[in-house]
Amino acid sequence: MKRVVSVFLPTWPADRLLRRQIADKPPPDALLVLAGHDGRRRIIQAANRMAIDKGVRCGMSLAHASAAFGPLHVHEWDPDGDAAALEQLAYWAYRRYSPLVTPDPPDGLIIDISGASHLHGGEINLINDIHKRLMQAHIHSRICAAGTFGAAHALARHGGHSRLAIPTDTTLSALSPLPAEALRLAPSLAEALKRVGIETVSDLASTPRAPLELRFGPEPGQRLDQALGLRPELVSPIRPPDSVEVDHRFQSPLLTSESLVFHIDRLSQALCEELERRGLGALRIDLMIDITGRGWSAFSTGLSGPTRDASRFMRLLRERIQTVDTGFGVERLRLTASRFLPHTLHQRDMLSTASSSADIGFLIEKLDMRTGGGRLYRFAAVESEIPERSVCRIPPLDRETHPQWDKRWPRPARLLAPPDPIETLALLPDHPPAHFIWKGIRRRVVRADGPERIHGEWIHSDEEFLSVRDYFTVEDETGTRYWLFREGDGQTPQTGSHRWFLHGLFG
Repeated sequence: MKRVVSVFLPTWPADRLLRRQIADKPPPDALLVLAGHDGRRRIIQAANRMAIDKGVRCGMSLAHASAAFGPLHVHEWDPDGDAAALEQLAYWAYRRYSPLVTPDPPDGLIIDISGASHLHGGEINLINDIHKRLMQAHIHSRICAAGTFGAAHALARHGGHSRLAIPTDTTLSALSPLPAEALRLAPSLAEALKRVGIETVSDLASTPRAPLELRFGPEPGQRLDQALGLRPELVSPIRPPDSVEVDHRFQSPLLTSESLVFHIDRLSQALCEELERRGLGALRIDLMIDITGRGWSAFSTGLSGPTRDASRFMRLLRERIQTVDTGFGVERLRLTASRFLPHTLHQRDMLSTASSSADIGFLIEKLDMRTGGGRLYRFAAVESEIPERSVCRIPPLDRETHPQWDKRWPRPARLLAPPDPIETLALLPDHPPAHFIWKGIRRRVVRADGPERIHGEWIHSDEEFLSVRDYFTVEDETGTRYWLFREGDGQTPQTGSHRWFLHGLFG
């Protein structure tokens, strides 16, 4: 099912200006405007959110705005710079979210996420991630996911929500209350429709098509059909200049899945030859299929390490190809290595008796493709005395890190985050607990070892300068072993609260 995300950047030129390193950067509450020339007049072309909230509007003369709203921080409008920056933002979305990304000038992006949302934990999580990362970059956005570009574009700009996803079968009901110009109609055409009483998408949808087209031409009906998915809308995705790609256009469309697999296999071999010529190995490959009457569809898969093995590419892509509906035929194929690293092959010593470790890279790639990117990991040691800080997640096939855990002190296989508070009875300062209550069950301690004293790390916060934890490994009457600790040294209140916690369980 086709799903499209429209990212609307309502204050894009001003946000871009604020992110640039300029000497006279205004304070956060400043009214910042970008002005251009309209003949002899200076016209406001863009403004930041603070100015818009005060009432500044695009198209307003600079003199009128200054008189009405007081001093303004005025900068020259740079449409070419805005377009170039928007293209760079599209490349960022291409690398992170989908190989089908197109700038939507002057203030938006189109991202086709069909078949890609599961890699980010679902459609809602993908939208939230885009919004969060743009906000971290001080770029305001309104984002909508829908079944067509026209619907997503309209709802992102006129829907009134910062983040929204609508099911494909509710497109008409979601669009109905929006103004007719939300369908990307020319302003003069939208005004002409208003004069005859067609103000909303609902009014347009209920108007007979023949007299509508006779009076206003084919554009209103065409835009409505595109928004509802009744008429295809072809969009050309961007092609990053630094990617490695091969493509093939067919004289007559491919109709069978067997011929599709055959030609993708040939493209995989051609891509590997190009990667070898450049001394590179692919980390992500994108397969794009141009289907007659539907436009591009894309499939992406990541690799566990730099690779240029055509058979490995095909094993990963074959599962995705089986879901392709070729419709009226495939007109064009494009295979791209969108992420890559330098890669040099090393000859294996066949006379060596040392056994080589099993290559689990393909298994990792298959699991990663099915579960979503970034969900597979392994643990690695971190230089820290605090148990919860002494471990981190790293990609499954990353090299071993230099820090190692101290093997003199046993650590549980499972740490609780955060530690669970428990009720216990123990003699201060150095005796282990005689019993403790966890999850409503009283457990009698039959064996104990400790204390192991761990001091706080003052480099993280001043509160840890004097903090202390005393850890005990204890065993209850059922043979289960626990890792408990007391906050504080049992004597001085400044070292901790002297409360007890369960921090882990041994296997």
